[in-house]
Amino acid sequence: MREGLTGSRIRERRVMAGVKQAELAQQSGISASYLNLIEHNRRRIGGKLLLNIAHALGVEPQALTEGAEAALIAALREAAEDAGLMGPEGDRADEFAGRFPGWAKVLATSQRRIDALEQTVEALSDRLAHDPQLATSMHELLSTAAAIRSTASILAETDSLQPEWRDRFHANIHEDSRRLSDSAQALVTYFDNSAETREVAHSPQAEVETFLAAHDYRFDALEQADTPQDAIAALVGEAEALKTKAARHIATGVLQQIARDAAALPLNRLEGAVAERGHDPARLAQALEQPMGRVLRRLASLPDLGAGLVVCDRAGSVTFAKSVEGFTVPRFGACCPLWPLFAVQGQPGLVTKSRVMQMGRGQAQFEAIATCEVQAAAAYNTPPLSQSVMLLLPVPSGAAPAQPVGATCRICPVEGCRARREPSILRDGI
Repeated sequence: MREGLTGSRIRERRVMAGVKQAELAQQSGISASYLNLIEHNRRRIGGKLLLNIAHALGVEPQALTEGAEAALIAALREAAEDAGLMGPEGDRADEFAGRFPGWAKVLATSQRRIDALEQTVEALSDRLAHDPQLATSMHELLSTAAAIRSTASILAETDSLQPEWRDRFHANIHEDSRRLSDSAQALVTYFDNSAETREVAHSPQAEVETFLAAHDYRFDALEQADTPQDAIAALVGEAEALKTKAARHIATGVLQQIARDAAALPLNRLEGAVAERGHDPARLAQALEQPMGRVLRRLASLPDLGAGLVVCDRAGSVTFAKSVEGFTVPRFGACCPLWPLFAVQGQPGLVTKSRVMQMGRGQAQFEAIATCEVQAAAAYNTPPLSQSVMLLLPVPSGAAPAQPVGATCRICPVEGCRARREPSILRDGI
């Protein structure tokens, strides 16, 4: 393919340099008709002739034989996939980049900008729809403005107010105006903070995610701790990211689970099994005689695996999420109900394995292994508490058919989804 496109690249370089075909042929020691055949990819070229043409054009020979950069071609192929251009046309990105490098760069730049804008839309939509701090701030602004308008209306429409009452209403407007100003300033500061690179914790769960990410989801202090509770208390007490009591409570529960898993399945034992048998969770669970949920959680702690992990409780609320590039877990909104995580809900012991691809920017593919497990010991006439665990293992795109899933309905581009709860702003608008 690349050899066959050398002629197209020669023609493109010649046109960009403003050199006529006859002039280049003369400088290269061949006829114009033979150069015409080369430029239309009807004659192979190499050796001394390639060097002569490259010298005449003032470029390196590799620029004529290797074509456009791999990143440019990859961007073109991504744009083709997003537009649904598959088959023979979709496989001609290399040819397009070789013949029209300028237009190829324009298209690739546009594709990158679209990706960036979609990412911004996802973040802003998720925030505007579900951010509790923003909702509280907006409620404060609206209620204060309504109070000011009500007081002002009384002053404007009532002629018989006594001076004492008029002074009270003026004082109310003054206090409400100050409160409105403070609320507006706080809201502006909140948005300014979010525009910076530092992370803003919007909820106790967000604080916990920041805390876990700072430790790379791995806590060596819990792996061989003689007194895990003391180690947990020290970790939580020293964590600057855990600002609220609720966040510290959630983090303590997560660390207790990690300590229990570490005691039952140390990482060195797991790493030895992975080196011997691979990272297939089912084989590891059988060889190590460990429950599948624990194996999935421990595999997510291995940095070389690059896996993501999502855990939800019996109510379907996400209680833990280890992010992985290409798979978005909504911070505030409800997750896509098509995730395998929810398919195993209510079926303890069931293990599923499927290929999924989250629609959106990157459309990366993952091997999703999910299971549901009982959390507490059985008791009479008491429904068991359970949780579902889903491990996400990155796999090469296109290796096998993948089920398209979303992040949350509001920013999911899938049309005609049977599980859609609300329109998507990426397709239908608000």
